[in-house]
Amino acid sequence: MRYPFVMLGSLLLGFLSLVAQAAEVKVHKAIQFAAPDNFPLTMDIYVPQTGKKSYPVLVIYHGGGWLINSNSIMNSMAETIARDGEFVVANVNYRLLVDQHNTVKMNQIVEDVFGGLLWVKDHIAEYKGDAKRIAVTGDSAGGHLASMILTRGRQLESDGFAGATLGFKPSYLPAGKMAEQVAKEDGLKVQAAVISYGAFDIYASAQNGFETASNIFWMFAKSTPRGLFGEKINVKNHPDYYKAVSPIYFVPNAKDYKLPPQFVHVGSEDNTTPPASAEHYVQLLKEGGQTVEYKVYPGKKHAYLDSGCNAALGSCFDKDAVGPIADIIQFLKKTLGS
Repeated sequence: MRYPFVMLGSLLLGFLSLVAQAAEVKVHKAIQFAAPDNFPLTMDIYVPQTGKKSYPVLVIYHGGGWLINSNSIMNSMAETIARDGEFVVANVNYRLLVDQHNTVKMNQIVEDVFGGLLWVKDHIAEYKGDAKRIAVTGDSAGGHLASMILTRGRQLESDGFAGATLGFKPSYLPAGKMAEQVAKEDGLKVQAAVISYGAFDIYASAQNGFETASNIFWMFAKSTPRGLFGEKINVKNHPDYYKAVSPIYFVPNAKDYKLPPQFVHVGSEDNTTPPASAEHYVQLLKEGGQTVEYKVYPGKKHAYLDSGCNAALGSCFDKDAVGPIADIIQFLKKTLGS
């Protein structure tokens, strides 16, 4: 007769353990960092509650083909890394292509991402984050955006993408500074990066139908397919626009500019951003003398870091993200310290 009480006791201990575990991280929700064209951009900041004066920082950019999802898809990853790795984590939103009545351009998404990182550098100390120890990460489209920070973060200009060099004007700029000054100071420089099954070549994607109904993400977003840079720009006549947002064409030689250490990973069964794409990026890094670690996870498909479960891919965060998250934490501790 005592076994039910033992079971109830075990359940109670398990519940209390979960409560205690959740209490280890404080989440500051929907902090606005910019409002381009009156469109509020927000981030959630996760702060470990272990009593340290400061923590290294991880900035996350979510995936979704630049067309769907919000930072909530990364909630589980953000909380796990904040709790188990003891990092301050900034989980960042950016405009999607379908926002503002389906008018957002790819360069504006990049500008939002750049602005989010600049805001973090200016304000993360208020949340016990160490602005001198920052890593960026993202999965899928977010991996593209994180790698844009590394490869294009010095291509800034006040005229933005309208300028002759197709530069970027971050959606947030430090007080009193112009884009050119931020670029001169290398203001978007970070100390490490984790690129999770990223996309690296927007130019090739556009040539292969990204801007058409053949890209199923337009249907997921319940929106009409269109050009990434508006009606007057197309991939055939304006390849420079598409290449300007493609990290694959801007991997520097370490003799010219040293990138931070990177951890690039992908699933062996990923058909959305396949291993061949990641391997090409990794090979360019190695040829340029850059520091990179690369791992392929056997049997994993796309989006294994997303919160919850994905029925279409047959993956769940609690099952499929455990190993990769452990590897990410190990890499970040090695590069940023504890």
